[in-house]
Amino acid sequence: MRYPTRLDAVPKVTGKARYAVDFAAHGMLFSALVRSERGHAILGGVDAEAALSVKGVVAVITGEDLAPLFPRYGHIVADHPILAIGKVRYLGEPVALVVAEDRYSAHDGAEAVEVLYQDLPTVMNPDQALADGAPLLHTTDYGVGDRSFSEAHSEPRSDNVCHRVDLHWGDVEQAMSRADHVVETSTSYPMLYGYAMEPYNALAHFEDGYLKVITTAQHPFMVRDDLARVFSLPLSHVRVTSPYVGGGYGTKSYTKVEPLAAVGAWYTGRPVKVEFDATGSILTTRADSARVTIRSGFSSDGRLLARDVDLILDTGAYADNGPLVLSKASNRSFGPYRNPNVRVRGRAVYTNTVPSSSYRGFGAPQVSLASELNMDQAAEVLRIDPGELRRRNLIPPGERHYPGKRPMDADLAADLDLLLEGLGWGKPTPERHGIGFGVTASDAGAFPVSTATVKILPDGSALLSTGSSEMGQGSRTALSLIASRELGIPLERVAISQSDTHATPYERTSGASRTTTLVGLAIQRACLQLLARLEEVAVELKGGPPTEVKAAEGTVVGPWGDLSYGEVVQEWFGGQLGELSATGVVRRAGDLAELPPFWEIGASGVKVRVDPDTGQVFPLRMVTVADVGHAIHPEMLKGQDVGAATQGLGAALFEELVYDGPQLVNPNLVEYRVPRAKDMPGEIVSIVAERGDGVGPYGAKGGGEGTLNPMGAATAAAVARAVGRWPDRLPLTPERVWRLMRESGR
Repeated sequence: MRYPTRLDAVPKVTGKARYAVDFAAHGMLFSALVRSERGHAILGGVDAEAALSVKGVVAVITGEDLAPLFPRYGHIVADHPILAIGKVRYLGEPVALVVAEDRYSAHDGAEAVEVLYQDLPTVMNPDQALADGAPLLHTTDYGVGDRSFSEAHSEPRSDNVCHRVDLHWGDVEQAMSRADHVVETSTSYPMLYGYAMEPYNALAHFEDGYLKVITTAQHPFMVRDDLARVFSLPLSHVRVTSPYVGGGYGTKSYTKVEPLAAVGAWYTGRPVKVEFDATGSILTTRADSARVTIRSGFSSDGRLLARDVDLILDTGAYADNGPLVLSKASNRSFGPYRNPNVRVRGRAVYTNTVPSSSYRGFGAPQVSLASELNMDQAAEVLRIDPGELRRRNLIPPGERHYPGKRPMDADLAADLDLLLEGLGWGKPTPERHGIGFGVTASDAGAFPVSTATVKILPDGSALLSTGSSEMGQGSRTALSLIASRELGIPLERVAISQSDTHATPYERTSGASRTTTLVGLAIQRACLQLLARLEEVAVELKGGPPTEVKAAEGTVVGPWGDLSYGEVVQEWFGGQLGELSATGVVRRAGDLAELPPFWEIGASGVKVRVDPDTGQVFPLRMVTVADVGHAIHPEMLKGQDVGAATQGLGAALFEELVYDGPQLVNPNLVEYRVPRAKDMPGEIVSIVAERGDGVGPYGAKGGGEGTLNPMGAATAAAVARAVGRWPDRLPLTPERVWRLMRESGR
């Protein structure tokens, strides 16, 4: 069925009058959300009469008004209603959108909306959700969305499991039976909020049957796909632009607030802006919390014989990216070690909590806590130095440790040596001081599809165009540096256009640490084609053997002399006009046929001091190793690595979203504690390891997430060595550490 998409074709809403003004009015409208005050309930009705009497309120939109549309979104499972339809599944879920002439009227109108609920039993954690007789959050088979996410698709459900993973090779039971030592570690990783400086916002409007959206999305092309489905529009009729994004860390991946703004614009016929404060952003998405149990079998000389992993993620009320996070967490749960026998059982579980999605590290921080602590505890049992135990088991370069995946493209042992030297491992430490460290390897890069266009303009300057998003990670600079280097022109003569589904080439995603490597590769290929095109045009203009014509360093050189790039363009078009362009394409072929495109290495550690009276943990020294093959911009890379490690330190010591029943008790930036300047270590060492072993430009491979991944385990191990007892959950708040000291007798 084709749904009407022109505003004059949309049927008038019957029943309650939801309009206060005429469609013909112009100018942007603001909005406010009415959020559910129940954790799990049937919607008994929404009374908007009082809200419509508030001066300035234009409309109140509820789920029942979206009947002409496809009213849900979700790139893997389209289970997330734009506005609650018949039921709410978590406290804070959008129930109604109030649209008004200004933001103050919108908020006053939202306060006046009354909602009736019929309470249902809640399941607030995976144990409750998996219990016999637990109420089902979803009873509908929603089908699947983007089929390129094949590893994250589930069978139709009959329980509260959103997605399952069963990964195995070898014979785990037989290997465990012949192991000299079996070490078991169980850990809990907290719910986290990806505290970006810019909260969620989007502005949408319809114009002549086209939907145009300006948003903070990391993946504008995927948002376009979701919106096109909602309104039954061709992809060509949806334009999504994403200017500078004030931080993302994965949490602005995929669709979040854009459908709200779009249905507001569709309903009112005017541009509508949706913007959230920090509390609204926290109630939009979070990182999965996790419970992980790892059993590892070792020989007496410290060789890893088998690993058995049980993994449960709390994915919240809707799937969002939870299935893919589970798949990646499962892939990363057994560590960067030789594992001849592996078994992983993973479940992502629906609960009546804020939906989870992507978060920096993408499942690796959750599982690395258990994986790396398991190695430390095994070292204690085996009486082997924990650094040496890792060396004996780390995957060497070129070896395939995961069947069917790309061989290891890093020297992990060398990275570990750099890390231990930076931490001063092996040197005596004072009482109540401890050092911890960890090494991880993530199957990063996502699916290798990227396109980029490079143009030479009549004045010889260059313009790049890519669908990737600038989130503060510095992609504008890194990609421009690649083009500057390839074309041989100064950086100040290179400009870049990004993140516009109508004006820039297709880019699958800005995430998985892929932009410099894969988009950079597309730009490099475009530049090579553009140089060849400049040579071809110069031969046509001036003659001479093509083999004697060379474009480089801003100049085309031939037997007839030199022409600048700009002069070639001008002579070809006959004046100060025109441009020459080329497009570079990256796809799953050739060097990128095997997945992942690259392994992202995490190597980081910390030295801490623990206050014996309060249990407060003071980080003294933090060391990160960026194994990136080639650093396009070393200082910017160091900033990314230190930032990632700092986020890991936040989860290790401070950050946790806390529920009391269905109520999230700290959805604000005062009670949700992130590291402050005074919490940072006095010494920070950032090491860059360049060995040219990546698939990207000049041997580059991704960075910016890896150092977060082992930081939770590193901090936990450092605290354990300071207090004499192994922690099993994060964050390590003063109270928890104080209790550990009491239990250990210190």
